[in-house]
Amino acid sequence: MSLQSKRALVTGASRGIGREIAKRLAAAGAEVIAGYHTRAADAESLVAEIAAAGGRATAVQGDVSRAGDIQAMMARALEGGPIDILINNAGLARPVPIDQLTETHWHEAIATNLTSAFLITQAALPGMRQKAWGRIVFLSSVAAQVGGVVGPHYAASKAGLHGLMHYYSAHLAKEGITTNIVAPALIDTDMVRQNPNASPRLIPVGRFGESSEVADAVKMLVTNGYITGQTINVNGGWYMT
Repeated sequence: MSLQSKRALVTGASRGIGREIAKRLAAAGAEVIAGYHTRAADAESLVAEIAAAGGRATAVQGDVSRAGDIQAMMARALEGGPIDILINNAGLARPVPIDQLTETHWHEAIATNLTSAFLITQAALPGMRQKAWGRIVFLSSVAAQVGGVVGPHYAASKAGLHGLMHYYSAHLAKEGITTNIVAPALIDTDMVRQNPNASPRLIPVGRFGESSEVADAVKMLVTNGYITGQTINVNGGWYMT
């Protein structure tokens, strides 16, 4: 499927998994809107890299843990037209031992990882429903399935995405909108490298994953209209279904 006429919003696109997804969708023809929080230079270098390869991209700034920022970010993203493809990738993984976990940590994880995905999706849905075509992909985590190595706040926030995905999928499939999850485990990014609990020994294949391997799964879901309501596990065998 060509993405030539599609507009794709990728949140958390300035680095890591989000950056690779943005590049992959742009290479497939989509116009990419790259969401970022504080890393303006990284976001602009992504836009420049996509343009140099013949693609189309712009960057939009916003703190996805704040509803007001999301509203402003989505207004800018929608200026060029409806969002056809939404990749809810932005997230926070702050490792905290159980006995040090506070209510502040909890609310921070829920706001950044779960509530933001709900608000952004709700803002993008009217355009998708009007066109009777859309692709929504949530980036979850193996933590939603096995607990993981960050903490209960993170695991719960990612598990919430699965309920969100199932509801959207069941209610939007007949409108031409597919909704799926990609659940990675220990991908070689700054977020994982900074987590002292993360080790390739936890992964049956014996190594950290690559962002490109996650991007492969996302592109597959975006270009397939018959897959919806599914969790695609890119986890090296840590959680098996």
